Amino acid sequence: MRSVTDRFLTYVKHYTTSAEDSSSFPSTERQLRFAEFLAKECKAIGLSEVTVDNYGYMTATLPANAQAPTVGFIAHMDTSPDAPGENVQPHIIENYDGGLICLNGITISPEEFPFMQDYMGDTLITSDGTTLLGADDKAGIAEILTAMDYFMHHPEIPHGKIRICFTPDEEIGCGVDHFRTKAFGADFAFTVDGGRLGELQYENFNAAGAQITITGKSVHTGDAKNTMINAITVGMELASLLPEKEVPEKTEGYEGFFHLHSFTGSVSEAKLSYLIRDFDTKAFESRKRMLQTIVQQKNIQYKGCIQLELKDQYYNMRSQIEPYPQIISLAKDAMEKCGVTPIVEPIRGGTDGARLSFMGLPCPNLFTGGHNFHGPYEFIPVSSMEKAVAVIVGISQGAVGLDFLKKV
Repeated sequence: MRSVTDRFLTYVKHYTTSAEDSSSFPSTERQLRFAEFLAKECKAIGLSEVTVDNYGYMTATLPANAQAPTVGFIAHMDTSPDAPGENVQPHIIENYDGGLICLNGITISPEEFPFMQDYMGDTLITSDGTTLLGADDKAGIAEILTAMDYFMHHPEIPHGKIRICFTPDEEIGCGVDHFRTKAFGADFAFTVDGGRLGELQYENFNAAGAQITITGKSVHTGDAKNTMINAITVGMELASLLPEKEVPEKTEGYEGFFHLHSFTGSVSEAKLSYLIRDFDTKAFESRKRMLQTIVQQKNIQYKGCIQLELKDQYYNMRSQIEPYPQIISLAKDAMEKCGVTPIVEPIRGGTDGARLSFMGLPCPNLFTGGHNFHGPYEFIPVSSMEKAVAVIVGISQGAVGLDFLKKV
């Protein structure tokens, strides 16, 4: 068997960053190449029904040797465009001493990231400081395939049919746009896409995106009185009317927010892009109405110069998973048997599993073990990856005899 570390170090060297401005699916050709590479990995392990479709979804099957529901494990192939993802050079730090990790131009400090102290004596993997590492989500891929390889080397361990899928474009919100739930054929699944050791998540934000376009009126500044409409100024006024403390940098836990993540413009035109997030459905709807009301008021003041496009993106998967508490119990039991303490907490974001849960495939999220995703401060402890493999194996074993179809 190849170790999970060996697989991970191989996979992160594949350049798979997705592209938000692309009109194709997947958004980058490099993801298709990685899917084909992973298909070869699956065949080498001995998995069956290995396919890569036109959209880049790579699927495979581990046949059953016992009666059980069909369990799925899903991870995504792309890395975030928020940081460079090409030419990743992983660094291995053995027997971590709890101190500073100095890389090219940056320092990963336990003063800034106190949880690093939890990994003293462990082996940590980082990038060289010039790119992200890619544990989100190549750690998930490595963990799933290592678990499948383990089963192939231990045919005496009972398990049902296991389906795996590696998806493109998760980081740009399109990961399951073309996912075929029925063809995948799992009764339930887990995305292996979380962070620290022990994370088990089945709640996430309700999410919407708002695009605001302001058409100004540019005239000579010397003749501007009562005539000019400065689109930038209108945008600033609009932004100031939203609650100043309900932003990502001032919220935590179950608190929702408005996030202005892009503001560009001139006197003639300005564009604002907002993310709207809340766990509670009623509060989520209230946030959208608040923004609509502000735009309406400003349109009265500025003669209809503002256009608002508001689009829901995904919803809180809790409502789709709670009817099947045995899925969560299965994951908790597997973790505890592996010596991992389950950390059940909401995702202040979203996963492919959120959308899949509303597509008829209940799909909580499991930890990968990584920290500080989407940037050069990212790292992952080897022991956490090894525990993730053990949990995947444990979930598959524990599903034997499970009466999944019994709703509560």
